[in-house]
Amino acid sequence: MLHVDIQINKPYAVAATQPVFTVEARFDLKPGDCLGIMGASGCGKTTLLHNIAGLLMPASGIIQSDQQVWFDSKKAIKRPPWQRQVGIVFQDGRLFPHLDVQQNLVYGMPKRKISISMEEVIHVLDIGTLTKRKPGQLSGGEKQRVAIGRALLSQPAVLLMDEPLSGLDDALKQQVLPYIRKVITTFGLPTVYVSHVREEVTEIANEVLVLAQGQLRQPG
Repeated sequence: MLHVDIQINKPYAVAATQPVFTVEARFDLKPGDCLGIMGASGCGKTTLLHNIAGLLMPASGIIQSDQQVWFDSKKAIKRPPWQRQVGIVFQDGRLFPHLDVQQNLVYGMPKRKISISMEEVIHVLDIGTLTKRKPGQLSGGEKQRVAIGRALLSQPAVLLMDEPLSGLDDALKQQVLPYIRKVITTFGLPTVYVSHVREEVTEIANEVLVLAQGQLRQPG
């Protein structure tokens, strides 16, 4: 279970009369749930994910994964990213170009006991034939499948996906979307999926919210 109830003070991207605007986010995600968040560029979607992951800190509130509190402004708890079990998939994949696919997959894989195995990830994402290739030898869709695999092998309690298909054309998006659905159903992680494309979000998520004027709202 992921519990989020936070207020974020987000700086404006350009000079303005006010130095920040406020983003408020409240939601609970059970295992296997996928929350889709839509919104225009600059509305705070990526900032929200970064606050959940610990890359940024909210102004106030609480973030909790199961019994582990990641952030609590009243109790002064601020766990850094490496103390949060979060897997993040970025827009550009961020694979290491000098490492092959298998080396990229195991990068950051913890030495402790694991619940998600390399074999499972390779099977679910159908990347077994890619393991010896370098990122420069992969298509855009293949790179994102590898990036998803790397996020899973970090053994996350929560999966965050920040517009992972934004750099792909429509044909490649349709190739990758079934894999994302399969990841969500197979591994059962609470997942937050951010995109500005309505059709993409509604195909992936079982609940969709729109981030606008600093508030998460039901569409329409």
